[in-house]
Amino acid sequence: MSGLLYPVLQVCDEQHLGVDAQFGGMDQRKLFAAATEWLPKIGYKVRAHLLNPMVPGLNGGKMSASDPDSKIDLLDAPEVVQKKLRKAECVPKVAEGNGVLSFVEYVLLPAAALKGKKEFTVERERDGLEPLVYTDIAAMHEDYKNDVLTPQLLKPAVTKALNALLAPIQASFQASQEWQEVTVKAYPPVEDDKKKKKKQPKDKGSRYPGGAKKEDGAAKETELPMRPAEESK
Repeated sequence: MSGLLYPVLQVCDEQHLGVDAQFGGMDQRKLFAAATEWLPKIGYKVRAHLLNPMVPGLNGGKMSASDPDSKIDLLDAPEVVQKKLRKAECVPKVAEGNGVLSFVEYVLLPAAALKGKKEFTVERERDGLEPLVYTDIAAMHEDYKNDVLTPQLLKPAVTKALNALLAPIQASFQASQEWQEVTVKAYPPVEDDKKKKKKQPKDKGSRYPGGAKKEDGAAKETELPMRPAEESK
C-alpha cells in the first residue's frame, strides 16, 4: 500500500502546507507532473514547480539530507565547511560525478553571476604561480582533467568561496530569533548514537580457587571439602 499512498500524500502536501511553489530535484519531476494533473481534478489550484539538477554528494554518492557529510548546510560553521570539503571525495583528473566541482558549477558560479561578475578564482600563491580564473565550468573541467587544477588547489578555493557566500546568511540567522525557533522546531537536535556508552566495570566473578564468595553483601570464605584422614591400620 505504501507504494500507492506515498505519491498521493506527497502531492497533497502542496495543498495542506499552503504553498505557492514547490522546489525539488529532477528525481521529483514525476511527482510534480502528477500534482499538476491531479490537484485541479479535486478542486485544488496548480502550484509552480521549480526543478534543479541532481548534484553529486561530497562523499561520491547522491547528495542526501539524511547524510550530513554529503552536503553543505546553510548554517554550517566555517570550520565545519572546511572539514567536510577536506574529507570530500575528489579524484584527481576525474570531473564527472565530482561533488566539489559541482558546487562551483551549480552554486558558486551562478551566485557570482547574480553579483555581476561570473568568475571563480583559484589561488596558487604557494606554488608561486598566477591564480586560475574561470568564467565557465567547461574550462574548469578541462583543466581538472589535465591536472592543471588539482584537488589540493580546488578544495581550499571552494571552502573560501562557500564560507564567504554563507557568512551573510548565517549573520541573518543569528539576528533572527524567529528563524532560530523555527529551525529548532523543524530540525530538533538528535542525540548522537555514535557516542560511546559509559563503560561499566566488568564483573569478573569471585568463584575462583582461593577467592571469596559474596552473598547478601557479605563476603564469606568458600569452604573446600576436606579429605578425611586415613585411619591407621
